[in-house]
Amino acid sequence: MDVLSAFDTWAWIGWLVLILVFLVVEMLTGELTFLMLSVGSVVGLAADLVGAPLWLQVILAALAAGSLLTFLRPPLLRRLHRGADTRPSNVEALLGLEGLVLSRMSPSVAGQVKLANGDVWTARAETDTRIDPATRVEVVRIDGATAVVRPTQQRAHDTASD
Repeated sequence: MDVLSAFDTWAWIGWLVLILVFLVVEMLTGELTFLMLSVGSVVGLAADLVGAPLWLQVILAALAAGSLLTFLRPPLLRRLHRGADTRPSNVEALLGLEGLVLSRMSPSVAGQVKLANGDVWTARAETDTRIDPATRVEVVRIDGATAVVRPTQQRAHDTASD
């Protein structure tokens, strides 16, 4: 029984340590999860300072942290990321991009394609068809450093006057 009374007497130090640890981890992550846990620990500390038993402190801290994580964190994250750039980047930005075939390609033989953004990529055909130069293609996926493409409906040199 002596150990439990020692825990109950010095619980405020444990709450302070938890608050500080959670705040440091929050500074490293920035996802607001540990901030909510830290505020829950503040509730536990407040319960200790009022004289609540240790079991009640833990329950109150857990309820506060759980409520904050459930109800406050999602709207705060939406507000935090409200102005974020949602445009695709890197490989995702290449998917669906059109290009012009520079050298003949097939699924087994790579060729080259000049994409609409100006980049020249090594490319392979998606299907079992050969794609000739001057054919308009669309990027379906990226396999390593190779664009997998499929032809679009029209060829680059086709015009209404042909």
